[in-house]
Amino acid sequence: MPPDPLVVARGLRKSYGTARRPVTVLDGVDLTLHRGEVLALLGPNGAGKTTTVRILSTLLRPDAGTATVAGHDLLTAPARVREVISLTGQYAAVDEKLSGRENLAVMGRLAHLPRRTARRRVDELLDAFDLGDAADRRISTYSGGMRRRLDLAAGLLRRPQVLFLDEPTTGLDPRSRQTMWEVIRDVIAEGTSLFLTTQYLEEADQLAHRIALIDGGRVVAEGTPEELKRRVGDAGVELTFATAALAATSAAALAEHGATHEGDVVRLPTDGSLAHVRSLLTAIEKAGVTPEHWEVRAPTLDDVFLTLTGRAARARDTDPSDQEAAA
Repeated sequence: MPPDPLVVARGLRKSYGTARRPVTVLDGVDLTLHRGEVLALLGPNGAGKTTTVRILSTLLRPDAGTATVAGHDLLTAPARVREVISLTGQYAAVDEKLSGRENLAVMGRLAHLPRRTARRRVDELLDAFDLGDAADRRISTYSGGMRRRLDLAAGLLRRPQVLFLDEPTTGLDPRSRQTMWEVIRDVIAEGTSLFLTTQYLEEADQLAHRIALIDGGRVVAEGTPEELKRRVGDAGVELTFATAALAATSAAALAEHGATHEGDVVRLPTDGSLAHVRSLLTAIEKAGVTPEHWEVRAPTLDDVFLTLTGRAARARDTDPSDQEAAA
């Protein structure tokens, strides 16, 4: 079955600041989200991830460019776009004084759901997100992970075609993050298409079918996680030695196997198969090489991030639209 484009953005541009001192956040962004997939948008601080989400969810007008969501033009039919999307941000948008059930009921009324339909859908979501036992407790008693799950549930009341998740697990502890991932996987399994931004590269690796890496306001790379990893090299057997001198000598002894060294580490390329790794270990033993430690290391999204942007992934994304949203 050919890909079915659900969100299509072409040439999106956005600047902040003044006419004399503009700050360009988006500089011709092209993106496509296909029906039934998860697209993760990754980038360093200030890359424009949140600005992109705000534009595609009709909260912000682009300075230039076009975009459609489910065939509806973002600029000429924003109300139609809002009918088929939901947005969950970095912070849970819930009323502390109401219970979980009451919060969802209010959201159902705002979405103009028939009362019986809303009641049934609220019960379904509370059970699906493991909030049934806490449904009638005030939100003020909920943990951060519970609040975030409730916020995500609210975004699914209308069964949107596209769900925008802007850093959905920011601030959660590792266990709550894992729980949230399971919830998101269930959402994906039900057929909702996801546009995800995240500060956790592992999250993108776990959840996304495709990743778009944005830097300097432009998409600099796009592909599946495995395709992007292959762009920065193959897997390798890494040998760590007591000194850089020992590493250099060992690399020379293993030169026929493509060995390279940097500092006290020697790297031997491999296709990652068990047979090839075994053959390299045999060659290492025959060469009389004795490392302090060795491991098979495959490229990670951190490597992709560092190679393509020239900087390591950071813990938090802030761009001018974040400041605007907080104001």
